[in-house]
Amino acid sequence: MARAFRPCVLTANDLFDGDVVYLAPDGAWTRRPGGARLFEDEAEANRSLAAAEAQEDVIVGPYLAAAAPGGRQGPEPVHVREVLRAAGPSNYCHGKQAGS
Repeated sequence: MARAFRPCVLTANDLFDGDVVYLAPDGAWTRRPGGARLFEDEAEANRSLAAAEAQEDVIVGPYLAAAAPGGRQGPEPVHVREVLRAAGPSNYCHGKQAGS
C-alpha cells in the first residue's frame, strides 16, 4: 500500500561545499530551512524533484523531506534526521572520535 502524501520540502546538498540546501519558492536554493518552499501537492513536489535531479552541476542527492508549516518561520522539519541536517554539520570530536 502506498503511503499517503505529507507536506514536504525539497532538500539536497550543495555540490561544491556540501552544505544542506532547500528549494525556495522562487526556484533558487537556500541554506535556510525556513526559506524552503513547502509542497502540499504531490504532483507538484514530484515535478520539482525531477527538475532538481537534472541540476547535477549544482546539487547532489535531492529528495523530498516531510515538513510542517512553521508559520512566519517557514517550514519545519518533522523527522530527527532533518532536524540534525538543518542544524548544520556535527563534525567535532565526540564519542569514538574523541580518543583519536
